[in-house]
Amino acid sequence: MAHARISMYLPPDINPAQASIAYGCRALPKLNEELQSDDLLTRQKALMALCDLMHDPEHVFVAIDIGCLESLKALLKDSNDMVRIKTTEVLHIMATHNVGREGFLEHDVLLALSYLLNDPQVACRENLHLALKHVAQLPSGAQGIVNSGLIPSLVWKLQREEEEIQGLLLDTLASCLMVDATEALSSGVVPFLKQKLLSANNDIRSKAARTLIAVSIPLDGKNQVWQHDVIPILVHLLKDNVEEVQANAAGALMYAMVTTQGKYAALDTEAIHPLLNLLSSPLSKARLNATKALTMLAEAPEGRKFLQSHVPIFRTLEEDPSEAVRRAAQIAIKVIEWKP
Repeated sequence: MAHARISMYLPPDINPAQASIAYGCRALPKLNEELQSDDLLTRQKALMALCDLMHDPEHVFVAIDIGCLESLKALLKDSNDMVRIKTTEVLHIMATHNVGREGFLEHDVLLALSYLLNDPQVACRENLHLALKHVAQLPSGAQGIVNSGLIPSLVWKLQREEEEIQGLLLDTLASCLMVDATEALSSGVVPFLKQKLLSANNDIRSKAARTLIAVSIPLDGKNQVWQHDVIPILVHLLKDNVEEVQANAAGALMYAMVTTQGKYAALDTEAIHPLLNLLSSPLSKARLNATKALTMLAEAPEGRKFLQSHVPIFRTLEEDPSEAVRRAAQIAIKVIEWKP
């Protein structure tokens, strides 16, 4: 006959490292109180619970409304490594939601995060850069990062961080420099990106080339790309074994070749042939960037003369599935066939 006994062990789905969550609308206020506790274990358990809850944007909204961001900002300065790591994890999860990103900007979380750029814990810095990457995906977020004065520090860290974190840094910089590249250019971002273009890591090469697209939009950026001899490297990357690298390299060249110096630097390194090869790339982005880059080269008499025999290739692109590629091909043909 069976006997009713109460086991001394916790149920298998109970996590002893996580705080017990109060019922209903009291849950988040209770956790916010525990974040401010003097007891280390209480703070750690509350952070563990928040990591789960912040995947729901409704919980993020409530957490911001009741002041959790202020509590989390204070915990970024905690002397305990695990507290800082879990705090940055909570914040990067919150930053995956629009409401979280907007809350960061309203409550000056970016400045608080910046104090951890040199934190000794790699996990802490990785979470920080994940949060910045998500914030930068909003135009207002990218502008907020620029306004916070963080860009020079991010450029400086590009040479010193772990490779995985370098990829996150490049994501953030690519978004922010589309808004304003001034501080990055004055901080020497072009030589740093030049070095990253030579990385053995496919992801780093691709993201470095994508960041150079943003860098090359202002005139100062175009000039620096030419002055630092980046154009020959970009031309070499047009033949890279990774299609995304090829596409981004063509995009960076497209902007860099707007200037006369950029055009002739590309012509001197025989950019036309690899760009023509990209017109048949399976990536529409690569076809578009290559078409626009060739249009830039066609503005030089030497480039226009060479490309006149290749007009039939551009004619085929007038039937491309991408409307942007079709329009770019039509413009390219007009430039190539133009007679003075």
